Amino acid sequence: MSEFEDLMEAGTYESDTETAVGVASFTAQIKQPAPAKKTPETNQQLWAEARAELTKNGLSWPVVTWLAVIHTGALFIFMPALFTWAGVLTAVVFHWLTGGIGVCLGYHRYYTHKSFETPKPISYLLAIMGGLSGEGSCLDWVATHREHHAHSDQLGDPHSPHDGPWWSHMFWVMVRNSEKQIEKRHKRWIPDLKDDKGLQLIGRLFIAFHVALGAAMMSVGYFFGGWQLAFSLLVWGMFARLVFVLHSTWFVNSASHMWGYRNYETTDDSRNNWWVALITYGEGWHNNHHAYPRMARHGHKWWEVDVTFLTIRAMEKLGLAWDVVDHQHKKRQEGASVVPAPAAATMDTAAILRAHKKPQNGTRHHV
Repeated sequence: MSEFEDLMEAGTYESDTETAVGVASFTAQIKQPAPAKKTPETNQQLWAEARAELTKNGLSWPVVTWLAVIHTGALFIFMPALFTWAGVLTAVVFHWLTGGIGVCLGYHRYYTHKSFETPKPISYLLAIMGGLSGEGSCLDWVATHREHHAHSDQLGDPHSPHDGPWWSHMFWVMVRNSEKQIEKRHKRWIPDLKDDKGLQLIGRLFIAFHVALGAAMMSVGYFFGGWQLAFSLLVWGMFARLVFVLHSTWFVNSASHMWGYRNYETTDDSRNNWWVALITYGEGWHNNHHAYPRMARHGHKWWEVDVTFLTIRAMEKLGLAWDVVDHQHKKRQEGASVVPAPAAATMDTAAILRAHKKPQNGTRHHV
């Protein structure tokens, strides 16, 4: 039994009677002894010790080099000769495809939280698109994000603003993890994914996929407009777009835990931030998400537009998604109001693992 499953066994499981067809959704509520009262000075010392533990292996130079290359490449957008509207349009389209579809819909709502089901080929396509965001492999991303939910803004959170705004925004990704640490994290947080050969292969081809996409963009640009358009598409469609995607999603970790409003009282500092939601296709409604981690819908008010959720609904209409988790929609149909979820620091781990098991009769349940 994995550490992740041990964590589940330690919790209590409550059936969620909101499901439309009686398929139970479970929440693991981890019982922990009440912590002793600590002074601000003690808390500061504990956070410093935790940060020292995270950074004890120094920098990951491959990651630092990767970030330096794409940020340097993005500076070429300031060369007038490389500005073209075709380049800008390419950046916008691929920002949505890799950031919105790949990361927000694929890495986050599908792989991390199992907010819906989709055919296996589509799931692998989502993993490839997510990888083309420049944010690393699907396995590493999901493991880190599940760990974040389990310890959100507490000791053990890999990217909390309590360690500093810049740490939560981007410095945390530059820390080197040993093979043993990565193996331990995967074993604990992604026992359902870590042995997936397809995801392992996609992760190993991370750089190759980027090189292939860059070459394809240059080829299209050269065919239609010569070398000027070729380099314009490369600079805007690859380098600038990667920088925009990275910082857009990183703002969810930083800005959406510092600024905004709250619909729910959770045990972390998550906030709903409109401008982060705008550039991340709905991910900025972060307090809503931390209150109901498994829900496909992140926008809980009528004005909280969630483009990613609308995309999932469109996939559902096309038969490409099913078992879409939308408790709030069910409550609205019943005329009830949404109530806060249990402590947001608890991870709905049982529901995630159970969601990977296919229904016995092969039917598709709409939740």
